Amino acid sequence: MSDAVFTLHRGRRPLLVSVPHAGTVIPADQRPRYVPRALAVEDTDWFMEEVYGFVRELGASLLVPRHSRYLIDLNRPPENLPMYPGVNNTELCPTRFFSGDALYREGQAPDDTEIARRLQTYWQPYHRALQAELARLKAEHGHALLFDGHSIKSQLPWLFDGQLPDINLGTVNGASCAPSLRAALSDVLAAQTQFTHVVDGRFKGGYITRRYGQPAQGMHAVQLEKCWRCYMEEAPPFGLDASRLSHLQPVLRTLVTTMLDWKPDA
Repeated sequence: MSDAVFTLHRGRRPLLVSVPHAGTVIPADQRPRYVPRALAVEDTDWFMEEVYGFVRELGASLLVPRHSRYLIDLNRPPENLPMYPGVNNTELCPTRFFSGDALYREGQAPDDTEIARRLQTYWQPYHRALQAELARLKAEHGHALLFDGHSIKSQLPWLFDGQLPDINLGTVNGASCAPSLRAALSDVLAAQTQFTHVVDGRFKGGYITRRYGQPAQGMHAVQLEKCWRCYMEEAPPFGLDASRLSHLQPVLRTLVTTMLDWKPDA
């Protein structure tokens, strides 16, 4: 399924992989608002469709947006509340790069009317598709699983101190999925030695994980934030590194197959 806002590959198993920050498009009518640097969309979750392409052969669904997070962030609440209180955050319609610098030209940041338009045009269709696909999976299988895939530069002082672990699993401190699923995924990370990891550290899960992870209703969600250095160059032009990816993908595949093999607690 494909439309102007997203592409959706519908699978046959109870897992949906969402990659909400993989889009790179800034519409032509909005581009003049931004500083020139912004048009390179440097804070994209790069190559997510390629990194997670294997999930289709495993029978999972895959939802990929077209538009950049600089236009609107699909992993932020529509009310524009901060996801992580007490630290720097980017908004529903971000006004800063991850470096803290201004995204927009002077006086060109979106006002409330423009934010509402973007919400209706881009955010709502993606979430309708996400919600409908999870509902379909739950109806067919009795439960639905959501894997929210992200990536980020390993050092971003405006957002966090120091260097992130390579792989950051978020379950909202265990609230977004069954304890047995959290434990199974944690065991996968503990069993491998190539990548540093943390569970429910700096990135515990954004809006999508929090909104759709409702284990009491048979909906189990996790977020995986991985560092760019695991599979690509962290400096422009942000090239995909096939050698690094060949080491990362087996770990990702094991996480995904663990979710697919997991059964809800009786």
